[in-house]
Amino acid sequence: MNEDRFIDLETRLAYQDQLLSELNDVVTAQQAKIMQLEELCKALIQRVRSAGEGLPEGDPADERPPHY
Repeated sequence: MNEDRFIDLETRLAYQDQLLSELNDVVTAQQAKIMQLEELCKALIQRVRSAGEGLPEGDPADERPPHY
C-alpha cells in the first residue's frame, strides 16, 4: 500500500512539473505579445500626435465649409 502511494505522488508530481512548464511557456509568450502591443500603441499615439500637429490652429466653427 505504501509503495502505491509513493507511485501516485510521483505521478502527480510529474504531471504538475509538466503543467508548470507549459504554463510558464504560455505566460512568456503572453508577455512578449503584451510588449509588442505596447510598442505598437506607443507608435500609434506618436503618429496621431504628429498628424495633429499639422492641423491649422483655430476654432473649427469659424472655418468656412468647402462648398463656399
